[in-house]
Amino acid sequence: MSAPVVIIGTGLAGYNLAREFRKLDSETPLLLITADDGRSYSKPMLSTGFGKNKDADGLSMATPGTMAEQLKAEVRTHTRISGIDPGHKRLWIGEEAVAYRDLILAWGAQTVQVPVEGDAAELIFPINDLEDYARFRHAAAGKRRVLLLGAGLIGCEFANDLILGGYAIDLVAPCEQVMPTLLHPAAAAAVQAGLEGLGARFHLGPVLNRLQRTADGLEAHLSDGTVIECDLVVSAIGLRPRVDLAAAAGLQINRGIMVDRHLKTSHANIYALGDCAEVDGLNLLYVMPLMSCARALAQTLAGNATAVNYGPMPVTVKTPACPLVVSPPPRGTEGVWSVEGQGGDIKALCRDSSGRLLGYALTGTAVMEKLALNKELPPLLA
Repeated sequence: MSAPVVIIGTGLAGYNLAREFRKLDSETPLLLITADDGRSYSKPMLSTGFGKNKDADGLSMATPGTMAEQLKAEVRTHTRISGIDPGHKRLWIGEEAVAYRDLILAWGAQTVQVPVEGDAAELIFPINDLEDYARFRHAAAGKRRVLLLGAGLIGCEFANDLILGGYAIDLVAPCEQVMPTLLHPAAAAAVQAGLEGLGARFHLGPVLNRLQRTADGLEAHLSDGTVIECDLVVSAIGLRPRVDLAAAAGLQINRGIMVDRHLKTSHANIYALGDCAEVDGLNLLYVMPLMSCARALAQTLAGNATAVNYGPMPVTVKTPACPLVVSPPPRGTEGVWSVEGQGGDIKALCRDSSGRLLGYALTGTAVMEKLALNKELPPLLA
């Protein structure tokens, strides 16, 4: 039997690549390996689960057995890779060697964690996958006060969702505005005001220094002296691409695992896509680029070498308190921002010296202009 195509990871990247590959090749052996339980789910839905009153089972779309049958593949769950041997085209699971024809790294990103003093640090919950979500929902049952660390895209989405689920939310982040790396200040102010209108309380500037137990919950001590009483803490500080195993195998890494436009790493027959991959210098932790990569790489694996192209990649942020669509200007471009609107309805546009649109941030009713503006946007990777 010939060596299989091996995909490490069964998130959106891994399963969607497998689906696209099976459309083109129904016979090549296919093996998917995951450290979690292998259920198919849409990660963006993790930040809508409380508002929709869905538990982890409610967010799951298919069991690993169902996925194995659909994909004509073997799916190995709760399995961790201990090493990769590119020279012999094999990987290691403990003492077991698994040969591969092609190896695809789709193992995602891990949550950024910061050290916190006190006796309750284990009550800081990341929510990065379905199992994390299940653990947090279990811990949150009967509780009401949640402290969110981080006011980026993920933090704001979770804040909106948890408030809709009946929780009281405080957000702590060492920045001057929400989503500082993504949003023009006018759009950030609109989003913050929308969330504050739901009841969110923002503490922008300080960090969490100490978390300690009390008789009726937790006390969070911030660096500016503020003390917040809460029941649980969610860490939404950010994500860092998983690169350790790739680096140990000698693959080139930067922020993520470095791949070219064919998603090929610095070693033959090893590819990467999704949150762990840095594609031609871009590490985009969103669904649209992931799907583009899955379609292109499936073609390459099926024998039709295909480079990935990124058109405009606007991001729709799930903050119904203040609808938001943002398309940051491409790297290396310089432009001038103009802002129209007021309150929660902001249209911020970035144009270069010739008037060409480079990016935008739209909030409230202004999001209705996204389709027209998208036609003006430059591609991210042409």
